[in-house]
Amino acid sequence: MSDTPPETPDFDAMTRDIAEVPAVEVIVTVAVNLMSAAAVKLGLTEEGEAHKDLDEARKLVHALAGLLDATATEISSFHAAPLRDGLKSLQLAFREASLVPDEPGQGPGEKYTGPVYG
Repeated sequence: MSDTPPETPDFDAMTRDIAEVPAVEVIVTVAVNLMSAAAVKLGLTEEGEAHKDLDEARKLVHALAGLLDATATEISSFHAAPLRDGLKSLQLAFREASLVPDEPGQGPGEKYTGPVYG
C-alpha cells in the first residue's frame, strides 16, 4: 500500500481556467454534448441499437431545445444556426425511431421549437 495521499484536484486552477472561457463557448459546448448524447441514445452511432434508449433521447433532445430557446438572444446566429439544424435533425430522427410517433407539436423539444416536419 502506498504512503502517498491521493492527488486532489487543483480547484483554484480549475476555477481560473473556467473564468477565462466566454459564456458563448460554455453554452455551445453544453449544446454539442447534449446533441452527441442524444445521437447515441437515438442509435445514430456505429454501435446503433446497443445504446438506443428513446426515453433518454427524449430527455436530452428536450433539454437541448430548452437550452437553445433560453439562449437564442445570447449567442450569435453563427453559433445558433448549426445548433438549431442539429436539433431539428435529432427531432426528426426521434420521430422516425418512435414506434408510435408523437402528435405534431408534442415531440421532444417541440414545446420550444414548435412542430417539426420532415
